[in-house]
Amino acid sequence: MNSSDHPEINTLVDLLRARATHESEQVGYRFLLDGETQEVSLTYQALDQQSRAIAAHLQSICQPGERALLLYQPGLDYISAFFGCLYAGVVAVPAYPPRPNRSLERIEAILADSKATVALTSQSILSLINRQLEQVQSLQTLHWVATDTLETFADHWQEPVLTSDSLAFLQYTSGSTATPKGVMIAHGNLLQNLAAIHRCFGHSPQSQGVIWLPPYHDMGLIGGVLQPLYGGFGVVLMSPLMFLQRPLRWLEAISRDQATTSGGPNFAYDLCVRKIAPAQREGLDLSSWELAFNGAEPIYDEVIERFTEAFAPYGFRREAFYPCYGL
Repeated sequence: MNSSDHPEINTLVDLLRARATHESEQVGYRFLLDGETQEVSLTYQALDQQSRAIAAHLQSICQPGERALLLYQPGLDYISAFFGCLYAGVVAVPAYPPRPNRSLERIEAILADSKATVALTSQSILSLINRQLEQVQSLQTLHWVATDTLETFADHWQEPVLTSDSLAFLQYTSGSTATPKGVMIAHGNLLQNLAAIHRCFGHSPQSQGVIWLPPYHDMGLIGGVLQPLYGGFGVVLMSPLMFLQRPLRWLEAISRDQATTSGGPNFAYDLCVRKIAPAQREGLDLSSWELAFNGAEPIYDEVIERFTEAFAPYGFRREAFYPCYGL
């Protein structure tokens, strides 16, 4: 089931509602808390219910079309909050969560540009940044909501009036070279992009993803969170930190779950070659890996060759590499 087969699916809300109705018990998302075996999961039905509960609360405190800043660590709470915004007709504004004792300059810039009125986060992050909030006037004006403590009933949700032209979220540039710039992404834009990825990557309900990419930007959010929902296949997620601390975790997850689709920037493949010793590679089975996307930064042929040479003995095929880019 995808939107090209079902003309009544014009928004991501339509898409998740359809999955929750027709494949309610299918596990859409699994998140590896430790990057290895400790996991939590969400079925389509559970995600729909959590999204409705968050949306019902949002509908009680703001109007459709208002902006909500999302400040979460990677995880299932973030996914529920993202869809909670869409379910409320509120425009999601994903952002990297602030770090203790670090400048809030990037978040302030995003806040000024997006004119967000609400900030959704978790209780743990809110307690961490409370002291910083006292020092930043613009952040004090936001209505702060810890979604993991909400008691709003999903039954209070009212379906918003949305079309394919309705704004879904604002995607901000990293801000590493200039002030973050926002791009307006409509539901129709998203569904067309997801259809293109689905077609070009050759996805099907039998596909299986493994993704460690940050879920705030194009590759992690569109490719790692929304594409599996569009294609109706499962995805195993982990924090980027878990990968960076021990790159072997990425390949172990692919091996363990017999993933068909996974990928990352060029540096990730280089890191695996440099940080995973030959002895640690024993036991890996990468033969299921059909599509290894590589993008977001310059792609070097020598990295592709070195990775192939290192992991071909464990089932990896060079033709799985899929160089790509996003905007």
